[in-house]
Amino acid sequence: MDKLPKLAQELREFIIDIVSTKEGHLGASLGVVELTIALHYVFDTPTDKLIWDVGHQAYGHKILTGRKEIFETNRQLGGISGFPKRSESPYDDFGTGHSSTAISAILGMAMASKLSGENSKQHIAVVGDASIASGMAFEGLNHLGVTNVNALIILNDNAIGIDPSVGALKKYLTNVKAGTAKDENIFECLNLDYSGPLDGHDVKRLVEELQRLKEVDGPKLLHIITTKGKGLKKAEEDQVVYHAPGKFDKVTGERLKKPQEAQPPKYQEVFGHTLVELAQKNKNIVGITPAMPTGSSLKYMMEQIPDRAFDVGIAEQHAVTLAAGMAAQGLIPFCNIYSTFLQRAYDQVIHDVALQNLPVIFCLDRAGLVGQDGPTHHGVFDIAYLRCIPNLTLFAPMNEMELRNIMYTAQLGMDGPIAIRYPRGQGVTIDWKNELEPTPWGTGRCLKEGSKIAVLTVGHIGNEISRLLQTLDQTDAIGHYDMRFVKPLDQKLLRTIFNTYDHIITLEDGCEIGGFGSAVLEFANAEQYVKPVTIFGIPDRFVGHGTIPQTHKLAGIDFETIHSFIQSTLDQCE
Repeated sequence: MDKLPKLAQELREFIIDIVSTKEGHLGASLGVVELTIALHYVFDTPTDKLIWDVGHQAYGHKILTGRKEIFETNRQLGGISGFPKRSESPYDDFGTGHSSTAISAILGMAMASKLSGENSKQHIAVVGDASIASGMAFEGLNHLGVTNVNALIILNDNAIGIDPSVGALKKYLTNVKAGTAKDENIFECLNLDYSGPLDGHDVKRLVEELQRLKEVDGPKLLHIITTKGKGLKKAEEDQVVYHAPGKFDKVTGERLKKPQEAQPPKYQEVFGHTLVELAQKNKNIVGITPAMPTGSSLKYMMEQIPDRAFDVGIAEQHAVTLAAGMAAQGLIPFCNIYSTFLQRAYDQVIHDVALQNLPVIFCLDRAGLVGQDGPTHHGVFDIAYLRCIPNLTLFAPMNEMELRNIMYTAQLGMDGPIAIRYPRGQGVTIDWKNELEPTPWGTGRCLKEGSKIAVLTVGHIGNEISRLLQTLDQTDAIGHYDMRFVKPLDQKLLRTIFNTYDHIITLEDGCEIGGFGSAVLEFANAEQYVKPVTIFGIPDRFVGHGTIPQTHKLAGIDFETIHSFIQSTLDQCE
């Protein structure tokens, strides 16, 4: 026991040492070092079950459970995942990546143990204060409170998720910590045995309390107070940036500056600045994001027009239906959600928005393969799951100006909803602040005419084709079309393409099944065209983690794969 504080210091130093050079999620793991040590000291994992909600904070857990020697491969191609992953270790009891799933999962495990007669087995879920405010977490708590299972929820309260926590529950927890909460405790009212709040950095006190709770039957909740980024001064001072700071000096904490040459902006920045520009002229525009104001760049509107920009916390379903309610009353909501997080609000998109044909503007950030966060965060299903919804328009800009123009066009007035999808990372244009102009609805663009092969692209990945065409032997034979609208398809342009070319290739950074290429095939079938159509997209499997170029190669939509296919197809045409 007396060696645990020393272990905590060593574990912190090890995490800082590796993440400073290899990058990754820093602040969350530094904040739970003592908790991680205490949990593994008291409980018999993996016999006892331990789930880390989201998983940003699980680096210490991974290092203490046999992965210290390979931890430097974290988030690298072929290395360990940045999140808990069942196939990686028996100590990773449940795969996480999206928030607020841990309570339901641990309850399911605890109920399974109860049914199997394993009454001494312990079940622990670590959940942050931002995550526990989510609807799914409350659904789990609501059920947990009427069971008699052996489950412990640890509320890791640091007042921040990625951005600062928001909402009435945050205010309540602040009052609990200050000792000024109202008489009734919300968790006790839900029939949970509540203890705390405790100092989450006092490892001895944590061990004592966990050992006590181990002997308490039924559902329990331990409230601990921690500091995100604990042990690295810079990470404690700037918790938003040091959630995932990139490379930094492990001694001073200073982030390493990249060369200051002019570079294109990130798509999220273009969205954020354009939204402010539009909102300043159109008083009906509002912005909504579920807990990602920095990641989505809605923070610019929140800073400049705070009464019309809303961070609703980790509540994607609420965000979508809130937008629907606003649209029903004549506002123009821009609902900005990561592609992979909109999956959590699918019914709301259908039932509350599309069915009622309400003009909500969905801006889907991080569409396509996102790189080192891996399969929990790849936004590759949106085209397929949105394309089948009636009334919904689906658009993918190829560059920054196309994004600005479709945002401008959408706020001029629409008959129904639209989803605009764009990728993580930088665009392609340094001088991107174009004069806004309307985008003709449902139209694609011919970027280059050809004679034999037509390449049809949607979104940012089309820039790869423009670059690729310059390297081919018979570039005059290749036509390139930026289709822009996945739905409605530009049927007039497609007829011209099918009547002109011998072979059609489609390229998208979304799943092959049900995606853009499928839409083109459906069109060809309906019009009775029999020319070959080759679809390049994400194959029917979950793509692992690595850099974005590496994940493109894993999926078979990289430059070299497409280049060799087009070149060989050209040779056959000769």
